[in-house]
This record gives sequence, C-alpha cells and structure tokens, in this order.
Amino acid sequence: MTEMELKYGCNPNQKPARVFCEKGLPFTVLNGKPGYINLLDAFNSWQLVRELKEATGLPAAASFKHVSPAGAAVAVPLSEALQKACFVEGVELSPVATAYIRARGADRMSSYGDFVALSDECDAQTASFLKREVSDGIIAPSYTAEALEILKSKRKGTYLVIQMDTEYQPAPLEQKQVFGITFEQQRNDIKLTADCLKEIPTANKELPESAKRDLLIALITLKYTQSNSVCYAKDGQAIGIGAGQQSRVHCTRLAGNKADIWYLRQCPKVMNLPFRDDVRRPDRDNAIDVYVGEESEDLLTDGSWEHLFTEKPAPLTREEKKAWLATQTGVALGSDAFFPFGDNIERARKSGVSYIAQAGGSIRDDNVIATCDKYNMTMAMTHIRLFHH
Repeated sequence: MTEMELKYGCNPNQKPARVFCEKGLPFTVLNGKPGYINLLDAFNSWQLVRELKEATGLPAAASFKHVSPAGAAVAVPLSEALQKACFVEGVELSPVATAYIRARGADRMSSYGDFVALSDECDAQTASFLKREVSDGIIAPSYTAEALEILKSKRKGTYLVIQMDTEYQPAPLEQKQVFGITFEQQRNDIKLTADCLKEIPTANKELPESAKRDLLIALITLKYTQSNSVCYAKDGQAIGIGAGQQSRVHCTRLAGNKADIWYLRQCPKVMNLPFRDDVRRPDRDNAIDVYVGEESEDLLTDGSWEHLFTEKPAPLTREEKKAWLATQTGVALGSDAFFPFGDNIERARKSGVSYIAQAGGSIRDDNVIATCDKYNMTMAMTHIRLFHH
C-alpha cells in the first residue's frame, strides 16, 4: 500500500488527511502539492474526460469546481463568435486546446480557480492558455516537455500538475465512510453509448448524429455531477450545468440560465463592449455576466464599473436579450433522472432545446411526452439513472 499525506481535509480543521491505495497510487505529482478537494476534482474529472473520449473519439476536457463540472467539451472547432467570446479570436488551436477552451467557456465565472482534466497529452498551446487563467491544477495522461515547463512556472511555481496512469482500473466495488459507517456499492461503470438513445416516444423521432453526440456529452457529464443535475449541450460542449438542487425544475432553470448567458456572450452587442485594454480577464467576465443578466442597468449606473470601459456602453435591453435568445436552436438537454412534470420542458424550450435524453419512468411520462410534442422536440428515454453523490 502507498499513501500520500495531505495538508488537511475539506477544511483546515480536518487533520490528519491522506489518500492511499492498496495497489499503489495510480498518479504522479509532477509539480505542486495536492489538497483533499484537488484530488476529488482530479479523479472525478479524469473519469469524465476519459469517458467522453471513449464515447466520441475526440480529445476531451473538463473544468471542475467543488466536485462538479463547470464545463466539459470535446474538440469541435470553434465558430468565429465563440473564438471572440473565449478571447482566442484568429488563433489556430490544437484539438486538446480547443476542448479545454470550450469547457472553460461554458461558465467562465464558475471556472475561476478550476481544476482541469484533459483526456490527451497536454501540449504547449493548452499550457500557455492555462497560464493566463486563474486555475488550481490539472490532471492529464502526459505532458510535453514545453507544456510542463510552462505549467511549473504558474502560481509562482506551486501550480498542481498530476499525471494519471492510463492503465489504472479501480476495483469493481467502491467504499466510503459517513459518520463512521462504511458504505459499499458496485462502481457506476455503465457505458453510455448511442444505444441508450434508441427509444424515442415523441412524435418527432429525428435525432441527427450531432444531437446524439451532444446528448451523450450531456449524459456523461451528468454521471460525474452532484445530483440532482441537468445539463444543456451544443456543438460538442456543455453550455449550462445545474448541479446539486433538491428540485429537478430548479436544476433545469439553473442550467438554462447558464446556457442563456453562454449564448448571450456571443451577442454582437456584448462582444463589442468597449472594455479598456488593461482590464483583467476575470473582471471582464464578471462585468459581462452582470451586463447580460437582470442587473444590466446596475452595471451602467453603479460607478464601481465605470473604470472598465473606454466609454459608457448602451444597455442590453430585455427586448434585445429576448430577441437574441429566440435565435438559439438545436440545443440538447440531458437529465440524470426522470422529469416528473412538463414544466421542465417548458423551461428548456426557452433556451432553444430541440433534443432531450432522460431516464423516464415517471407516473407523468405522458405529460412530459405531450409537452415535448407541443414544441416538436425529440426525446429519448434512456432508462438509466445517473445519480452521483
């Protein structure tokens, strides 16, 4: 058995803390010193990107915060609008860099101080992109020499860099303790493939390959998201994740609001905000979230924001936001369990959802199906619950 002592557990008062493994720890720390939560993020996110790569055949990345993904994506080329929204306009990107830029771009506010996971070798371009972002650490199967040198210089040399053993396979049974009582269960090793999308009870049964890919991305992301959870996805990435809510419709609203912000960031009026050249990236992200949110007028009347702009921008009106969001279509939506009411579908429609995958099995399935039919949505019932705690 090998073990690693940690500074403390979830909180500074929780000492001692360690990780250990009977067969030897399946990772190597190349730089920095991991914390308890760092490693929870690392191993959950590693499983997520490994499964995304297996399901799609594309390099995958995830941006984790507090043991749930803020974003997850595969390497689908970025549109010009997304390049500008993610501050990589005109840059030719490697596949793994593309995947991470998409993952971090899903919810830039939540990704502040994230833990990064890559399914493929970290290259110099991805490391250079990471160096300019606020991030706590990274896990990947390998690193180029140049990438490792770049990452080791981040955070005054303390940036956490972990190399994962790709051959490692955990035991089929997993255990954890709560209040001194040991829980044991079969590991959730179910494979999510296109086969789980075959049962389509809605009138519209059209499910293009791009929608299948996005639904699988949503479902695999939910497999490693604290429940209850709902995920909106489009063009190879999660665009809104609602995690850890007690009510499913609250998950749907939370994730939908994040998906709306993701899309509003691509609105020309938002992308052309007159920021000063010296404004830090996190400050710009925070200002954009306020500008596209309900507090838009506050951004323009509160003097604390004035220094960010070369001139006072015009407000983004409620009518302008509604008109822009109405152009969003083709969004995929996954749920980690069944939808109990049609209200979830009503909220999803407002964020451009056309395709849905959910477990099914509610006594009100007929109401959910009828609501999908009302909006000509395609819905697959997977009969797979993906609770994660």
